[in-house]
Amino acid sequence: MRIAQDRRALVTGGASGFGRRIARRLHEAGAAVAVLDVDGGRTEQAAADLGARALGITADVRSEAAMRAAVARVTGEFGGLDTLVVSAGVFHVGTLEETGEDDWDRTLDVNLKGAFMTVKAAAPALRESGRGRIVTIGSDCGRRGFPGQIPYVASKFGLVGLTESVAAELAPAGVTANCVCPVGCPTTEMGRRVLEWKTGRTGLSAEQVMAATAATNPLGRNATEDDVADAALFFLSDQAGFLTGVTLDVDGGARLGAVPGAG
Repeated sequence: MRIAQDRRALVTGGASGFGRRIARRLHEAGAAVAVLDVDGGRTEQAAADLGARALGITADVRSEAAMRAAVARVTGEFGGLDTLVVSAGVFHVGTLEETGEDDWDRTLDVNLKGAFMTVKAAAPALRESGRGRIVTIGSDCGRRGFPGQIPYVASKFGLVGLTESVAAELAPAGVTANCVCPVGCPTTEMGRRVLEWKTGRTGLSAEQVMAATAATNPLGRNATEDDVADAALFFLSDQAGFLTGVTLDVDGGARLGAVPGAG
């Protein structure tokens, strides 16, 4: 994949999980990368780990003022912004009856409102760049419903719609917007939380849960962080310049359902 070495990127949720891996891969490709997260200590560490041409920004994606300030800092430091990865997110597990109003509000605020505030703040700079790229990190929960994850599912379905609408609105300025929807990855913090929830409900060990998940996937394995980063970097590459409003399932064929011979 060809990614211009002079790209200037902002990655929200960049201190952990998929965001951190994507930030690393962008930096390795030669981009200047700003890592944004709400956890200041981890944010600065993630930026320091990248080294030169990296910036750590501590901000809450739910705040319009904070995101405008973050974009202003990025454009000031890097001379512009042409690449945006929206990866900040939180996860809630619990049945319908177990899920409280605060759980719902926080999940929708971070995952959906936060994405909106981020894209809104970045849009002027992305337009001005003449080569803007946006990738949002969705989920298989944004493609079908799952029990015990209602607020998260709602937020990720909303993110798919937000991405498509942004793609339509920004296309005349040459800005593309696409959504990557992965299955859970057991090495991310969110993936580990899901594992803990499943082990608590089933009584199985984490290894047994991971093996069972892999066995039911048509490709016979669990997702890796690089599977998701590869998809994101494709959308950010020169080869994807004519793709916008696309939702890509990075799930090993899980949406196909049961496949004869799988596992």
